[in-house]
Amino acid sequence: MNTQPFRVPPAGAASDYLTYAVRAGRDTSVVAACKDVGCQAWAHGWETTVDEATDLGRAQGAYIRQQSGRTFTEQRTAAGLTVFRFEAFQRCFSEHRTRADSFWRRDGDWRGNPTGQIRRHTRAADWIEDFQEHEGSLAEQREKG
Repeated sequence: MNTQPFRVPPAGAASDYLTYAVRAGRDTSVVAACKDVGCQAWAHGWETTVDEATDLGRAQGAYIRQQSGRTFTEQRTAAGLTVFRFEAFQRCFSEHRTRADSFWRRDGDWRGNPTGQIRRHTRAADWIEDFQEHEGSLAEQREKG
């Protein structure tokens, strides 16, 4: 039984190709920014309701107003609660954790890396942008013939 993967014979030399890869990080989590984990509160904003008639509510309100560093508006409800409305694109109050994956681009293909060049992207968005730019240049080359 053949255990080698099926590969279409390449049309060019290894140096004609780029290889993009994602490698899962170690099985440990790291603190991550809202933007990097797709946090909905970050993307759309959020509301926090506190009852300032309690010690906890007074402490939460004071923290939001004086120490949080976030942009918000506040309103009082008919029940006497304070509703803080936070704008989008600012860090929420949660601590997000994720696994640190690696995003790579290297010269060559499965036959090897003839130049030895390897680029490690620290953010998935940068890796995707790199890949899209490369795909765009391939499309332009195909159009030119």
